[in-house]
Amino acid sequence: MDLLKALMDSASGGATEQIGRQFGLDSSQTESVMAKLVPALAAGVQNNTQSAEGLAGLAGALKSGGHQRYLDEPESLADSGAVSDGNNILGHILGSKDVSRQLAAGAATETGVSADVIKKMLPLIAGVLMGGLSKQTGGGTQLEQEAGGGLLGSLLGAAGGADLGDLAGMVGKFLK
Repeated sequence: MDLLKALMDSASGGATEQIGRQFGLDSSQTESVMAKLVPALAAGVQNNTQSAEGLAGLAGALKSGGHQRYLDEPESLADSGAVSDGNNILGHILGSKDVSRQLAAGAATETGVSADVIKKMLPLIAGVLMGGLSKQTGGGTQLEQEAGGGLLGSLLGAAGGADLGDLAGMVGKFLK
């Protein structure tokens, strides 16, 4: 299961289109940015859920956060609450604005989209990632039932086919 593809295809790509439209990007630019950020954010989620406490926190967020709306109703990404929600998600996943800035700078170098635009996109992409995880795990229920590890690893490991060990190491160095 390829989480990145699922996010981009969900609701016929509506979330991807909505994010691109909000920032004046064409679909290939938006997809390129998402292809760089989703695996890094997924690595942050995986790093954050190495403890039972972190995994329980993720399951709770997936169950109560209502993040699926970003995929089911992509226009909700234009609401001011989506940025606030996404910033909260980033705080949990990455722990630091410095990590967000590093991710934006790296993605900017590789995609040609400005780091300032990518920094503004990050909260929305984090919300979409959580929406995808919520859909894939039945609102977090499957994580609770299967004690999460294997299922979460298979979902996050499919985030764009990236090597999550390398990504987790990159994100992890900022989280310590």
